[in-house]
Amino acid sequence: MGIECLVLGAGQEVGKSCVVVSINGKRIMFDCGMHMGYDDHRRFPDFSLISKDGHFDNALDCVIITHFHLDHVGALPYFTQVCGYNGPVYMTYPTKALAPLMLEDYRKVMVDRRGEEEQFTAHHISQCMKKVIPVNLKQTVEVDKDLQIRAYYAGHVLGAAMFYAKVGETAIVYTGDYNMTPDRHLGAAQIDRLPLDLLISESTYATTVRDSRYAREREFLKAVHKCVADGGKVLIPTFALGRAQELCILLDDYWERMNLKVPIYFSAGLTIQANLYYEMLISWTSQKVKETHATRNAFHFKNVHNFDRSLINAPGPCVLFATPGMINGGFSLEVFKQWAPCEKNLVTLPGYCVAGTIGHRLMSGKPTKIDVDKDTQIDVRCQIHQLSFSPHTDSKGIMDLVKFLSPKHMILVHGEKPKMVSLKEKIQSELGIPCYVPANCDTVCVPSTPFVKAHASDAFIRSCSSPNFRFSKSSEDNLSLVSASRKAAAQLQVCDERVTEGILIMEKNMKAEIVHQDELLDVLGETKHEVSFAYCCPAYANDSKESGNRNLILAHDAAGLSEQCGWIQLLFRELLNCFSGRNIQNQGEHLYVESFHVSVCSNKSCPYRTIEGPQSKSPAVYFCCTWSAPDEKLAREIISCMKNFKFSADLQKHC
Repeated sequence: MGIECLVLGAGQEVGKSCVVVSINGKRIMFDCGMHMGYDDHRRFPDFSLISKDGHFDNALDCVIITHFHLDHVGALPYFTQVCGYNGPVYMTYPTKALAPLMLEDYRKVMVDRRGEEEQFTAHHISQCMKKVIPVNLKQTVEVDKDLQIRAYYAGHVLGAAMFYAKVGETAIVYTGDYNMTPDRHLGAAQIDRLPLDLLISESTYATTVRDSRYAREREFLKAVHKCVADGGKVLIPTFALGRAQELCILLDDYWERMNLKVPIYFSAGLTIQANLYYEMLISWTSQKVKETHATRNAFHFKNVHNFDRSLINAPGPCVLFATPGMINGGFSLEVFKQWAPCEKNLVTLPGYCVAGTIGHRLMSGKPTKIDVDKDTQIDVRCQIHQLSFSPHTDSKGIMDLVKFLSPKHMILVHGEKPKMVSLKEKIQSELGIPCYVPANCDTVCVPSTPFVKAHASDAFIRSCSSPNFRFSKSSEDNLSLVSASRKAAAQLQVCDERVTEGILIMEKNMKAEIVHQDELLDVLGETKHEVSFAYCCPAYANDSKESGNRNLILAHDAAGLSEQCGWIQLLFRELLNCFSGRNIQNQGEHLYVESFHVSVCSNKSCPYRTIEGPQSKSPAVYFCCTWSAPDEKLAREIISCMKNFKFSADLQKHC
């Protein structure tokens, strides 16, 4: 079986994250986001590709939301309350707490202020959240008897999680958005080393390697300080949860150290409410924030105040955090219209902006004019400063995660196509992992490792646990300086390799079973038939043979070993010389040359014994050679070697 991934959003683009993964008959939707750059049918994923008849409860086993950003959760109320999905929805506790705030804030901006057609209501949001099942980090959740899921800390924003899903022995990880380095208020992503068939990762910064956090902070503070020192106003468009808190901690600390009196403002509403949740969910923050929380709450900002709309055109410098972060509507757009025409003012963009937003146009090159709509044009004379405080990991972080997890396959989503293709090639060339970059509405199929749960017979288990002695292969090259008894002991050292052979039996409508090879015929109801070959080979004495053979036999006598061991050891040495590339095993009174078994024959009536032609002397010894599954060429070579092998006359007399 394989894994099938249908990409409904974030395919070769940033926004509208939604990936439907089928694993061994189970179907999971990861994220259900909206695209912030569109206001037409492209805003939401095309849910009809999941189920043509609209019966989504039958088409999906569950929905998993990684975090509360709208490009990951923005379409969820529409999918559950308008499209009618009633199955389980999983997310972390902080995501469940914060997602309704983000959704309602978006709904108010789009409908109440901009007059757009309502996609979902406040009631839809509340009813949607009732279907959510919250999970803790590293909590294994049994969606059903076959499907398990588990959440891991992702950094990025409060409550963000990577999700592990396993069906049978097939496992995947979907990262959502994550950050591999800690910042001031959140820790770095953490995940176990898991055996994975597939990793689906975001790739927002697929080709970017960021400077150190401290270098970026210094540059940001320098730009802000210079602007306010010159009497200008600083607009920081940011999402209410995440970068707003990160940069407020940074600025609040800097204002304290520099004793600055210039006001810092939050746009009233969502951001103030969000800070309360950060205080309640302190266990999800960075180690430093947790350690100092008892003496100093990092989210109690001494120099940050609520902002009133009447202050937009008030004289004097100030710093203002306003949502949304991409200036695609809301209060940040309202302020930008007022402040952009003044050269003293500064707009600093700390995060990623998707194509189609005003933030993206500002980051792509400073325009002199921006058309908001057919009736509104903005003169842009202010300073534009772009510096990545994005909570997404960079290219190095993605590569570090892929190296750590070493999945069999990889899919990249949530990125820009040219950069994704570059990262794909790097992953494939440096790590050797097949990687894919599907577009929206594409389906990618990757193979999964097949596993079969099988019952093991008692005989097979006993065979696995029983000793399996093997005599070590030895020669005398390194033993010339030791005594004869020590030589013999060294030559007879044994090893125990617990190795056995089993046979997997899979019968229709029955559980798979592994049996010992000796049980197979009984299981099949068959009789054993075996073809074997045998030859009893003589070895003769030769007066000219070196005296080393005699010394070897004397050494065996001294060690208390049998006469047969001495003969076998001599033959072993001869065969090592003749067949250096073969697997020859000396087991004391027996030799194995691959499938051949050789032993000293003491049976004078051996039926396999033959005398080929007249001999002047009687043979010194006979060797019985038996084998099955014959290799004709090897058989001829071994028997020829044994026939030509001669012992010394002194050795024959001694024996």
